[in-house]
Amino acid sequence: MSQKKMRIGMSLRGHGYHLAAWRHPDVPADSSVRIEHYVRTAQTAERGKCDLIFFADGIGIRERDAPRGALARQGRDIVDLDPLTLLPALAMVTHHIGLVATASTTYNEPYHVARKFASLDLISHGRAGWNVVTSWSEAEALNFNRDHQLDYATRYERAREFVDVVKGLWDSWDADAFLYDKTSGQFYDERKRHVLDHRGTYFAVRGPLNVAPAPQRHPVIVQAGASNEGRELAAATADVVYCLHDNIEAARAYYVDVKGRMAKYGREPDEMKILPGLRPTLGRTTAEARAKFNELQALLHPLVALSTLYSTFGDLSGYPLDGPVPLEQHGPQDVHSISERLRARVRRDHPTIRQLSQQVAGMGGFNVIGTAD
Repeated sequence: MSQKKMRIGMSLRGHGYHLAAWRHPDVPADSSVRIEHYVRTAQTAERGKCDLIFFADGIGIRERDAPRGALARQGRDIVDLDPLTLLPALAMVTHHIGLVATASTTYNEPYHVARKFASLDLISHGRAGWNVVTSWSEAEALNFNRDHQLDYATRYERAREFVDVVKGLWDSWDADAFLYDKTSGQFYDERKRHVLDHRGTYFAVRGPLNVAPAPQRHPVIVQAGASNEGRELAAATADVVYCLHDNIEAARAYYVDVKGRMAKYGREPDEMKILPGLRPTLGRTTAEARAKFNELQALLHPLVALSTLYSTFGDLSGYPLDGPVPLEQHGPQDVHSISERLRARVRRDHPTIRQLSQQVAGMGGFNVIGTAD
């Protein structure tokens, strides 16, 4: 019987994924901007034999202050370090672990991204990965000369061409193009330099890239889209897909669907690894683990918990907390796949507003609580 090796990554996100983690007495409240915190986390992940560390990122404070006062009480995603400044530093204090950073295709140019990740790959001796995202929030649009975000279809069409251009730029030089021959005076072989000269719908990029070939040639491509457009982009381009499901049936259906789209792009299913999100809370006993989790839940401010439902249902602060979630209410639904999952959960489980907000704030994704066994 063939054996497949499990791939495990650790997502670095400031204080972690629990919205009240910054309030825990053992957690430095400013750890999201302290290099020591990220060094300790990266080295722990490497010691634990993780394949990669993954830095999720946004280029703006994307969370809204809804209900009013929630934002000032939420520690996550307010201030962080820029991942492409941070990861080269982490490359110098780790040896084997992959280094994956987010870079938006909406508010970058392909040449920027190709150059930065080729450089990270050289600095880390072949450990770089690019998490391809399309920016979705109005907050990010307002930081980049726009009054409104690009429409959904345009963002993904642009992303597809963006990835193609970046890969083309990574192929600017053959692996043996640089001779560094002091005797003859020849720095590189002209026949092994390639000018991309791309002209497409969204980009015109001549090239070549002014970075030597990356050790991996193409740094690892990571993607996390769950919408139809996101799945197509993943099937066409991704080496790794990060997904977030709260039950095994949905996760299996996603796996089959995304892998089933790869053939039309000339790709084999095993060319892509799918990494489902898992949030473990561990203790030496189940009771100890549950106590840890309950301690974090007790630190959740009610406004912060409610804010996690805003994108899907709008402002629910005027509704009874112990009443049903009003499915007729709609928020901006920034991330369609998350809104669809939340509505499906309400229809299936019939939680109260308090129950759902506590679950989403404290147990987003697939949360498990117990012993290591």
